Amino acid sequence: MGAFLERWFANRFINRIAHKAVFASSMLVCMLWSAASALQGDAPSSATATFQEWPSEWEGTPLRPLALSEVEHRFADRFPGAIARMTDGRQMLVMRRVDAPTRMLHPATDCYRALGYGIAQARLEQDVHARLWRCFVAERHGVQKMRVCERIVDAEGAAFTDTSAWYWAAATGRSRGPWQAVTSARTIE
Repeated sequence: MGAFLERWFANRFINRIAHKAVFASSMLVCMLWSAASALQGDAPSSATATFQEWPSEWEGTPLRPLALSEVEHRFADRFPGAIARMTDGRQMLVMRRVDAPTRMLHPATDCYRALGYGIAQARLEQDVHARLWRCFVAERHGVQKMRVCERIVDAEGAAFTDTSAWYWAAATGRSRGPWQAVTSARTIE
């Protein structure tokens, strides 16, 4: 057996070429398989992501859908789930159905900072239904202050106020989806 292996792996020209050819062929097959899987995987998920039945009311008040901006549409095209903006007349709600753990779901503070807002009074708060929310005030010169609150709820009802904690719970299987992320924003008088 030792002589067979020595002869097969001997440092001869034909063996070097044969090993490289087998390796290159294997890599090509893996790349083609990967590309085919990716193309097949994208078609159903994008079709599924287009339909989402959103709530018609929020805390007893009817909701009216708002159009997504062009930037939000581009973001939603890559988002693993669905996104909607709505209003109840007092506040704007951004609702996201998240189908898989993703870093594309990030804290609202990141979005507001990217838009030039300063973040103040960040804290956890309970609403009248004893649900915990992460809230903050977004301030920008020349624009009314915004009170922003957010939370994420999994399929079993467990809630998260921290997107990083949600991500790791989802990625490790301790939280099961689909998840609903809600961000509410209202102007402060």
